Amino acid sequence: MKYLYAILAAFFFGISAPLSKILLKEIHPFMLASLCYLGSGMGLSLYVVLRKGEGKKEASLESKDLPYVSGFILAGGVLAPVFLFKGLALTSASSASMLLNFELVFTSFLAFLFFKEHIGVRFAFSALLVVFSSVILSFDADVKAFAMEKGMIFIIIASLMWGVDNNLTAMVSSKNPAVLASIKGFAGGAINLFLAVYAGETVPETEFIILGLALGALSYGASLIFFIYSLRGIGAARTSAVFGIYPFIGAFFSFVILREAFGFQFLIAAAFMAAGVFLILIEKHLHGHYHEKLTHDHSHVHDEHHIHEHGPEISEGMPAHSHQHAHETMEHSHPHLPDIHHKHKH
Repeated sequence: MKYLYAILAAFFFGISAPLSKILLKEIHPFMLASLCYLGSGMGLSLYVVLRKGEGKKEASLESKDLPYVSGFILAGGVLAPVFLFKGLALTSASSASMLLNFELVFTSFLAFLFFKEHIGVRFAFSALLVVFSSVILSFDADVKAFAMEKGMIFIIIASLMWGVDNNLTAMVSSKNPAVLASIKGFAGGAINLFLAVYAGETVPETEFIILGLALGALSYGASLIFFIYSLRGIGAARTSAVFGIYPFIGAFFSFVILREAFGFQFLIAAAFMAAGVFLILIEKHLHGHYHEKLTHDHSHVHDEHHIHEHGPEISEGMPAHSHQHAHETMEHSHPHLPDIHHKHKH
């Protein structure tokens, strides 16, 4: 199931919400975010080291990937948190929560405009349902004013930066997801640590530092790696749309773990979310399309897109492996999504 990775990414990120709320009693917000991201970077780095002897199953980063890596670090690791921080200082948390849903809109728009992802009317409608469901979930009836303020503009810019981050990460998603996710983890940890110091937050007790790092390794780390696998398989727009269910997963586990009640507002929002995600999951995109000649390196198995000979360095019995390989020109028709082999015009 091509959407499974996006669902798992949303699950692990969503379940971090109630667990983080427990730790927030002892750790300040930016400090906790820093620990979680640093924990994910450390955990994934250890994972990469431990799996080094298993053969080359994933492609390594190359010099040509550095502009994309630098770009997603700058956009998602530096600029987005800074604009979010400035925006939160000038507007309410409820307004910020609603405006952050623009991330999905920007991700989809940029994917279509600059990165050759197909966005049909049906998908656009489905994505809007997911966005609308999140708006309902985060809506605060006590907030009456919706006039655009300076703080809201900063939040929208932060959403744009995360949209850029998602698309730039998608451009290198064929490379080792654990390495990419660890880079994102260390970058996010560093900037949030800076924000924690800037905000005057204190360092927590050692036991809570360990718990924060552990939460990051298990929750943020898993979420990041599954998110990148999803980018590889279904593209940035659809990954972001399905990932948009994470607030509902967080709300559900808040009820299970913290016994927080959810009422009619949650049920209405969940209905819109379920409708949007269902329409995305049953999407069928089928037409004749042309593959241009291409040489690249990524993890693959032998299928209709991967028919080639191997050198002695690759074992034929290895189910998933990575090496430089060439795709000849091909024209055919089959159901497909905008994965790394299907970025074509429509």
